[in-house]
Amino acid sequence: MATRLSEYLVFVDESGSPSMGNIDPEYPLFVLAFLIVKKADYVSTVTPAIQQFKFKHFGHDQIILHEREIRRDSGSFSFLKNPVLKQSFLDELTDIIKDLPFHLVCVVINKDGHKKQYVNPANPYHLGLEFGLERVKAFLIQEGEWVDADPSRAIVNPSLHIIVEKRGNAEDNELELEFRRICDGENYSREKLNFEIIFADKKSNSVGLQIADLVARPVGVSILKPTQSNRAVEVLKHKLLKRGGKVEGWGLKRFP
Repeated sequence: MATRLSEYLVFVDESGSPSMGNIDPEYPLFVLAFLIVKKADYVSTVTPAIQQFKFKHFGHDQIILHEREIRRDSGSFSFLKNPVLKQSFLDELTDIIKDLPFHLVCVVINKDGHKKQYVNPANPYHLGLEFGLERVKAFLIQEGEWVDADPSRAIVNPSLHIIVEKRGNAEDNELELEFRRICDGENYSREKLNFEIIFADKKSNSVGLQIADLVARPVGVSILKPTQSNRAVEVLKHKLLKRGGKVEGWGLKRFP
């Protein structure tokens, strides 16, 4: 019998370094963003909207929207050194993201706090992955696509693909081992998760990964500077998962 597939895809990208050494005092966070999107919406709405934005500004869709390059006006985004052009570009991109149909989980790890709390602090990426996957599972149950594990019932939940960006052979192998450990039952509910990890090359020009990259840092900045005006985060607040009407602990998980 063919494996049942989920109606959803999940794209994962990060902001900040997962290293616990030489913590950047300006950005002592590691943020892991999980972009959850229905495949039908990804094909019909999400990808075309980003492609049209690229065609308008670059004349082709091979450009990769990278938050760091946009923020620093570097590479293909050097034209954004003009502050008027940059504001217009960012406003348009924010409006597009606002209207796109997707859900979001962001795990924000304060590395200073993590280091103070534990003698041997866990790898922030691995920790963020576990927290994020647990919330993705809760979302699928909430949407009625998954059911909670029940040993008395022979139910196999549909397989869900989790897409992450390739970093390097050593990092990817380590991440895959951690992913499989979590999915084999070493998670909060001690449940086997029918998730599959897919490593995508940056050059694959994945729209989902680009959006995940664009949203991760603004969420981190909003935690560091809660009083600072942040239109991107005002938009993203409506995308974060909620339980009982609350975002904290679900769509936005802070640790410690």
